[in-house]
Amino acid sequence: MTELPLAARAYVCGVVALAAGLIATASYESLNWTTLVVLAVLFLICDSAPARLTVPRARVSLSFAASLASVVLLGPAGAALLGVSAIVTGQRLSAPVKRVFNGAQFALCGYFAGVVFALLGGAGVGLGHTDWVEHVIGPFLGALVTFVFVNLALTAGVLLLSRQAAPRELVRESGQLAFGCLGYGMFGLLIAGLWSRVGIGPFAAVLVLMPLFVARWAFEQTRAQQEAHAATLAALCQAVETKDYYTRGHSERVSRGSVMIAREIGMRPDRVEAIRYAGMLHDVGKLGVPTKVLRKSGSLTEEEFAAIQLHPMRGLEIVRDIGFLDEALAGIMHHHEKINGRGYPMGLAGDEIPEFARVISVADAFDSMTSARSYRAARSVEEAVEELRRCSGSDFDPQMVAAFLRALDAHGWELPGPVSVPGNGVAEVAQRDHDDPTAPIEVR
Repeated sequence: MTELPLAARAYVCGVVALAAGLIATASYESLNWTTLVVLAVLFLICDSAPARLTVPRARVSLSFAASLASVVLLGPAGAALLGVSAIVTGQRLSAPVKRVFNGAQFALCGYFAGVVFALLGGAGVGLGHTDWVEHVIGPFLGALVTFVFVNLALTAGVLLLSRQAAPRELVRESGQLAFGCLGYGMFGLLIAGLWSRVGIGPFAAVLVLMPLFVARWAFEQTRAQQEAHAATLAALCQAVETKDYYTRGHSERVSRGSVMIAREIGMRPDRVEAIRYAGMLHDVGKLGVPTKVLRKSGSLTEEEFAAIQLHPMRGLEIVRDIGFLDEALAGIMHHHEKINGRGYPMGLAGDEIPEFARVISVADAFDSMTSARSYRAARSVEEAVEELRRCSGSDFDPQMVAAFLRALDAHGWELPGPVSVPGNGVAEVAQRDHDDPTAPIEVR
């Protein structure tokens, strides 16, 4: 608790106090304690095995199903009591403050969801009603949305106040998390329906465990597939960068810069992810360029320069069969085109250049200019920014340059560290960088 900023500590204490107050003042006269105990056991089993999502650091608790079932079966007070079970769940045994906060926020989520369910008429529908599902599903959806909204809002609050995430990042990730939370929450209606309408009682919790964990397995497979994709890309990038020690980390930084621009111009999340891949692999075609050409000092022959100009096409040939790249392929193929039509490999101009390529070219040039090379020291961020402005409209899309500069002001730029050359510290390296607009390659 002491490591949290004062505002975050006050926030956590406020959430816990509010939850404790609601629980202490609630009425439990009509509460079915047997139902509460069974749902609490289900809650603990599910909450101890959360599902990992594609959102970094994020997990969705399967206990959403038990919590939403309690809203229908136990009402606001019972749902709040069930939420307190999060304090003793296995996955948080090493973090007491997190356990207490999560217990409090789950209690508040259950209570407010129960209130909404009652206000929408769900609590007035008797279990013996012939059209129980039809009359309950509307109020249940309202309760579900309320539960997820309160859960994400309370979590976002503590993350913001503890400075663990930026507002824009939270908005983006919360949107993705909401779908997983809503999906697991719908299992709550299934539990309640089996419990009350089918008449199998507590056994409903056992029946729903299997589909719940199947859903968890599906989420895990998606996550594992994403990690396999990342490992594939990292291996390709490492293979490229072994050809030139002075470009170590370049692909990762271009990927980061491309994502900054993409988010600034409002790209959809799926396209942002695709441009992340494109930025990482934009120079993969260097694998098809002879190392002696990449590392040659001095000017290049026309044949050698042609080999350099073909590297985007080589890159497309290497990765075109990787199915998850999709639109990223266009970014890899055309990231050296120029707005004035004097780029390569196809001499496209203006809007003929794919949007991904126009994004990557800005991030690519900026990182090259702010990185040390054998023939010059790294340029300052201010110098690189001025060069981007100078070349805006000729080499680069003005819209992408403006977006990158806005993102740069908001988030800054992590400059590369000093280059470490293996062996005796002497490596044959090129005297020009084809990504650097301030030092064009000489051709004789």
